[in-house]
Amino acid sequence: MPIYTYRREDGTTFDIRQRFGDSPLQTCPDTRQAVQRVIQPAGIIFKGSGFYVNDNNKAKNPAKPAANGNGKSADKDAKTATKAESKQASQSPSQDKAPAAAK
Repeated sequence: MPIYTYRREDGTTFDIRQRFGDSPLQTCPDTRQAVQRVIQPAGIIFKGSGFYVNDNNKAKNPAKPAANGNGKSADKDAKTATKAESKQASQSPSQDKAPAAAK
């Protein structure tokens, strides 16, 4: 059950636990003064990464690599280049071994 805050005519406030279906109080149960329900912001707590204002700015976000201009990140380009180099190295024959010279 939620706790609602009410403001009395004299400006003081009090909290009371009510069900969702209960109608708002019209008078204070203790002083019999007229009351109004105080609207308060919801208590939301964001945990983990990705919920911060600066996460939307990709240029300043250290968690994501900056784009290199063509829409791809620099990390992806480096990985693609490394894969291409390793593929070429495995396909080309080793040139370190020279044929033995005949005597």
